[in-house]
Amino acid sequence: MKYFFNKFSFKLLVVTLFMGLVSCEDFLNRPDPSAYTLPDFYQSDEQLLQAVNILYSSPWHDFSRGWIGVGDVQAGNHYQGGSVYWRLSHGSAAAEESLKDMSASLWAVNARANTTLENIKLYAGPGTTLSGRNTAKGETLVWKAMAYFFMVRIYGAVPIIHNNSELMASGEYNTLFRAKVENVYEYIVKTLEQAIEWLPAQNKNGRIDKYSAYGLLAKVHLAKAGVGRSGDRNQADLDKARDYARKVINESGRTLEPEYSNIFRGSYNYTREALISWRWIALNNWTCANMQQSDLAMTGFDEYNCWGGWNGPSLDLQAAFGEDALRLLNRNNSDKRRKATMMMYGDVYEYFWRDHPVKDKAGTDGAEKVSFPNGFDFTLYFRDVLNGFHSGTGANAVKHLAGNNADHVAEMGMPLGGQMCTSLATHILRLSDVYLIYAEAILGNSASTSDSEALRAYNAVRKRAGVVERSSITFDDIFKERRLELAYEGDNWYDFVRLSYYKPDDALARLNAQNRFNYSGITSYQFDGVDGRITVGSDGKENPRVNRDEPTGQPFPSTVFTVPFPDTDLKMNPNLKEPPIDYDISQYTY
Repeated sequence: MKYFFNKFSFKLLVVTLFMGLVSCEDFLNRPDPSAYTLPDFYQSDEQLLQAVNILYSSPWHDFSRGWIGVGDVQAGNHYQGGSVYWRLSHGSAAAEESLKDMSASLWAVNARANTTLENIKLYAGPGTTLSGRNTAKGETLVWKAMAYFFMVRIYGAVPIIHNNSELMASGEYNTLFRAKVENVYEYIVKTLEQAIEWLPAQNKNGRIDKYSAYGLLAKVHLAKAGVGRSGDRNQADLDKARDYARKVINESGRTLEPEYSNIFRGSYNYTREALISWRWIALNNWTCANMQQSDLAMTGFDEYNCWGGWNGPSLDLQAAFGEDALRLLNRNNSDKRRKATMMMYGDVYEYFWRDHPVKDKAGTDGAEKVSFPNGFDFTLYFRDVLNGFHSGTGANAVKHLAGNNADHVAEMGMPLGGQMCTSLATHILRLSDVYLIYAEAILGNSASTSDSEALRAYNAVRKRAGVVERSSITFDDIFKERRLELAYEGDNWYDFVRLSYYKPDDALARLNAQNRFNYSGITSYQFDGVDGRITVGSDGKENPRVNRDEPTGQPFPSTVFTVPFPDTDLKMNPNLKEPPIDYDISQYTY
């Protein structure tokens, strides 16, 4: 594959790995490469951590752009008409540029992790401590495990690249066969178990610790429980998912952030709820910054060019929150997560556009001029210049938006770095996720549960959201709760994938039952005076003209749960086309 099947690419990666330590600043300092060579760099615990810093950002950059595409667009949360993600048209995925970048990015994480481990082993000097070396290696292993966890759930069977130097020396860089899915999961578990041995119970602010690894291991076992099964899940894996999640909940000292919306604001970049996060810095240096705002926000949201206004939260996700973009009045705000996830007509965000009122924008009737002095009012962006919905769904995303320059300074102490350039952290494993893993692991293969511990965890998530707690829960309850809690966090698709391991028909039926339509061709409005209900067009019909991207009205095929390798990977290693083989995981040591 791009970063390790090509000799030149790998040698270049080894050289640039050290240079990459200064490619951008992040939440910790990085060294000046002019003052060091590899052999004399790893001479203190601080330098060890600086060597790991890059794994918190740069190699993940291109994957992070496809992270929403796979995790939320494919899951039916985020409308992105015309894309291979939205259509689940994986037959054309091999030629999709973003999917090529995504694959290269994941393999780059693994290559950099392997090289970091090797460098620590080779060059760590007497000024380092055993604790410092173990912490650096433990953090590195968690990122390596995370990369493989994404890969196995996206591509299915993948090769195991344990040591890049050994692979290059053997000459097998472009002949590896894929490992079976169960082998890949075994490898991830082995990697995380070693990370747990090395990591401290508490680490520096924002860094991975032992409980970060426990939380990820719980999630891995919950997914692994269905591999190779039919109709039920392996109880031993469910028990491990339960036990590891319990350790995080009861021993880590972490708590849920009281206000849900705060989790996704820059001033809460280091919320204790976040177990694992990508860390970004708003510098005009490619791969250093969070670029999600440009991809998700509407034009004019910040001082630079954003282009995400045409896409937005799906009609199906809106319905899951009990909402409807065609109803302008009596907005349903009973679930606090709705407004923190999607902007809808009538929503005002005081933490966006705090530096000036919005003036001289058309009112809802297209005539009155109004001023909104209390931050960003999405009502002003509900329609575009064509007098239609601003997005194809009448709503837009909120998570991953940092606001304008004044907001970025107020929240993170520095200005926006330019287009596609914020410092907003991306949380990829949160405590609430672990709570729901715990509840689901206790439920296991049962139809429902009233177990007090399962309910305590499940209802803690609902209580924060302001919704009614339950006295009994089912798989469907947890599946939906995960969607509402983690929408736009690149995660929901993988719930479908792990369900497909043991109940493929159920997973496929859930996808095919989604409302993947969008509002199209709206040119005129009528308003219901009671509910603010929109009716569209001269015929006065309640429903606007709708469209489902190809395949129009056709069910999705059973092949959607794995994405094919890009053409570049297949050309570099033709054996990726061959059936996967058994790998002996016991051969690998750290």
